[in-house]
Amino acid sequence: MTATIEQLAFGLRRETGLPFHQAVEAVREALKAQGFGVLTEIDVQATLREKIGAETDPYVILGACNPRLAHRALELEPDVGLLLPCNVVVRTHEGRTVVSALDPGVIAELADHPDLKPIAEEATRLLDAALESLTAG
Repeated sequence: MTATIEQLAFGLRRETGLPFHQAVEAVREALKAQGFGVLTEIDVQATLREKIGAETDPYVILGACNPRLAHRALELEPDVGLLLPCNVVVRTHEGRTVVSALDPGVIAELADHPDLKPIAEEATRLLDAALESLTAG
């Protein structure tokens, strides 16, 4: 069973019935299947607890990068690295696990380089496929 992917102003979001930690691993695998690697992982829940004593729901930011697409984008516009990698968030909300991904089209718009648009469109298709592959549970 799959859930609908919701279009956000700056990204894509879907819910999955997977428990949080299983969802993080499933997202990693889904990204890998689409040619992305995870360069960074930020455990926001642990960081906020450690730094300011705040208690929050589980929340992880994965910095995803497709090396082939990143290379093409960086060759066109070296400063686009300021907008990379594409963040993918796994979090809980009202007992459900939510996965959101930055829309690479936003990167192309911010960079204001017309040749980045087809790269962003390809990245969007791949991220969409990764999210679509997650089971809704």
